[in-house]
Amino acid sequence: MKYMADFISHFEKRTIFSMRDARIFMKSRGASVGYLHFLIHYMLKKGKLKRLAKGSYTFREDVMAAGFAFSPFYYGLHQALSLKNALSQAANPVIITTRKIRPGVRGIMGTNVVVRRISPKMFFGFEMKEHYGLFIPVSDTEKTFIDFIYFRQKIHADTMQFFIKRIDRKKLDKYLKKTPKWARKRVLHLLAQGKISR
Repeated sequence: MKYMADFISHFEKRTIFSMRDARIFMKSRGASVGYLHFLIHYMLKKGKLKRLAKGSYTFREDVMAAGFAFSPFYYGLHQALSLKNALSQAANPVIITTRKIRPGVRGIMGTNVVVRRISPKMFFGFEMKEHYGLFIPVSDTEKTFIDFIYFRQKIHADTMQFFIKRIDRKKLDKYLKKTPKWARKRVLHLLAQGKISR
């Protein structure tokens, strides 16, 4: 493990790093690609290193680093509500990205992480939040509400009440100008009726 300590020292403070980053670093140290693959495999097996997605790794213990493997992204939907303390229980990470990747549930660091794709035109309405020393992008209340409609997610009564109490109508109206007509109509209908989706 000639280069392991040097490798860890170089990458452990990064949120994530790619296999390409690792190759460049190891090449500068005179190590072969074969040795790099052996080292990565060894550290994954020992639990020192975590795989976030194909070619993306982290030394962090926090699964919230996973989103950075799908940049540009933000955390949204049920997880955004959880981070705003609007849910009684913690939600699994929900990564919303413009990347052309396969959406669905992925097992990352022992946790089910939901990955959803969104149109670049709908990539707005998030803010940076600190989460145990890591700054992550999270959809704001108005965009979270729109995303529930956009992704056709059921909105429970207590969640709807949270939205009604917290939504900034001026900001929402600004966001709705960028939202598809069908979703815009549904958002306005729900606000007017104060009802939950069926």
